[in-house]
Amino acid sequence: MPKLLRAFLPLLALLVLTPAAWAGEQPDPAKKKLTVMLDWFVNPDHAALVVAQEKGFFAAEELEVELQTPADPNDPPKLAAAGRVDIAVSYQPQLLVHVNAGLPIKRIGTLVATPLNSLVVLKDGPVKSLADLKGHKIGYSVGGFEEALLKSMLAKAGLKTEDVTLVNVNFSLSPALLSKQVDAVIGAFRNFELNQLDLAKKPGRAFYPEEQGIPPYDELVLVTNRDKLTDPRLRRFLTALEQATLYILNHPDDAWKAFINKYKNLDDELNRRAWRDTLPYLARRPAALDEAGYKRFTQFLVKQGVIPVALPVSNYAVQLPLPD
Repeated sequence: MPKLLRAFLPLLALLVLTPAAWAGEQPDPAKKKLTVMLDWFVNPDHAALVVAQEKGFFAAEELEVELQTPADPNDPPKLAAAGRVDIAVSYQPQLLVHVNAGLPIKRIGTLVATPLNSLVVLKDGPVKSLADLKGHKIGYSVGGFEEALLKSMLAKAGLKTEDVTLVNVNFSLSPALLSKQVDAVIGAFRNFELNQLDLAKKPGRAFYPEEQGIPPYDELVLVTNRDKLTDPRLRRFLTALEQATLYILNHPDDAWKAFINKYKNLDDELNRRAWRDTLPYLARRPAALDEAGYKRFTQFLVKQGVIPVALPVSNYAVQLPLPD
């Protein structure tokens, strides 16, 4: 697929949303309810959102928040751009690609401020180094974003994306690896998939992007349509998230109880391990914007040919002033 066409796919996807996706009333900013579309099924990465809801931090800011899960992990930023949800959970690399392609979204906050993404293989499998990936299948879930990271990681090993076969496995990263549908997966989170494989008695080996020359970046970001930035609820939303994050760090056991009280089906060993491994990565100040980091990572994506030009950071992200 030509690079130019690939770069505009997010915008094209927005334009061809089904009539049902566009139908109905647009959210009224005067209403208290905020809709938040997650990037994935609910998991400990969303700890601050769930705890803010369950421990009353949203309510204290006079907010009613509805958390939704996507049918396709590629959809949330498009739905935010279309105004179908107020806020979407996305990824910094994906955000930069979307904005360069014309999607009218902007980052307003951060949930996880350092990379969780990794390329994972089975420890007892044929891949011992990145160079061993040549001729093998690699599963992914989020198009564009994960392919960009993979391209750079392969380059460090002297390979190109043409040297591997990419397979869209949607949500099923670990199952695809365990069933040998693929030989590696990109987009596996070090706090989740590694624990999942370990519990299946098939330990994984992770290759970390930041150890392969890729600048650190925000893993999970909160984005909204740029026309909604004046909505006063967003500042109160971020205030509640900050309070929830501090509560989680100060009271991890009580916060865990609140989390599983809402999602009882997640009270298992996998999610207990993931909860423990996620807490160190949570953004302590969700509203804070690392402008230098954004600029550095944007320039990296330009160098890799992922986006054509580095736009000003203000095109991608904003730091909203929180209420006094």
